[in-house]
Amino acid sequence: MSTMLIFSALVIVVFSFAFDPSNQAVSALIPGMIWIITVFAAILGLNRSFTAEQRNDHIHGFIVAPIDPSSVFLGKFIANFIFVLAVQLAAIPLLFLLFDFRVITIESIFYLAAIILLGTFGFVTTGTFLAAMSANSKSSEMLLPILLFPLATPVLIAAVQATRIVLLDLEKLSSAYSWMQLMAVYDLIFFAAGIILFEYILEV
Repeated sequence: MSTMLIFSALVIVVFSFAFDPSNQAVSALIPGMIWIITVFAAILGLNRSFTAEQRNDHIHGFIVAPIDPSSVFLGKFIANFIFVLAVQLAAIPLLFLLFDFRVITIESIFYLAAIILLGTFGFVTTGTFLAAMSANSKSSEMLLPILLFPLATPVLIAAVQATRIVLLDLEKLSSAYSWMQLMAVYDLIFFAAGIILFEYILEV
């Protein structure tokens, strides 16, 4: 988690020097920055999800253990989800602070929190599932992003669009609802797929 936090802080500092925070046009980049930080910090954590099991050959232990494989998936997912949320909790206020960006209303904060939860849930669900799939590969750190980015594209697009509306154009809130509904459907489908298929993924 410390690596994820350091990476997030470094990206924010680089962005703050690359763009002029006093320029009002830069505020339009904030929604994208939030999810760039989230995605690349999450990849660092997801790549390490099954490192211990891979190093000590415990994947086979999960298969033969008298436990429901879905509980392993749930445990890994919850841990990854909490780590990514913790990084976001530290990184997003820092981003707003360095770019002098103000979330005007309590309503905006509420919707932003809901969008972050939905978007992060979907990305981490898919990432945890694919991290298990690529755990036995010698090049798992390269394979995971290649598999993850195409599958996670719908939820990331929806998250960025909904974040942009909530932060910059709250009058179009109905459009944000549509994007949030898309994220919710995505989350349910991939979470259910992870629960059902994780047993078979361990055997690959």
